[in-house]
Amino acid sequence: MALSNLERMIQLADEVFATKNDPDQLNVDQDVLERLLMIHPSSVSEYDDGKGPVAWILLIPTTLELMYRFIENEISEKELFELTPLQVKYQALYLCSALVLKEYRRKGIAKQLSLQAIENIRRDHPLTALFVWAFSKEGDLGSETLSALTSLPLFKRAD
Repeated sequence: MALSNLERMIQLADEVFATKNDPDQLNVDQDVLERLLMIHPSSVSEYDDGKGPVAWILLIPTTLELMYRFIENEISEKELFELTPLQVKYQALYLCSALVLKEYRRKGIAKQLSLQAIENIRRDHPLTALFVWAFSKEGDLGSETLSALTSLPLFKRAD
């Protein structure tokens, strides 16, 4: 039996990020999703083609101080998430992850989901920077595109 879109998205996340083998990465479960939505409702976005999700975007609004600590490798991705305070004005936005099923790539879905989410977050928070920890060439290029389209400077974490 063929895997559902949801099962394929979960498998893709495991393949790309291998979070189960890296305690520093954020392992997204129901509790994490609920806290992300408390940080901002647009932190989590998905595109559903009618047969289940084909794209997921995770963004974490946070403080500039935490952004700098993260890009300087002083704190892990998991700590970035856990240390992000609730009910404050966020100035930085972590481009956490963008996953798109293979047959839906190169159609601008991740870009559009991200731009809409960034616009929604900017209505509530004075964002002044984007930051990323890219795991792929596509992630690197995608984050640079978002930086250009939003006129927000991009900071990158070095491995």
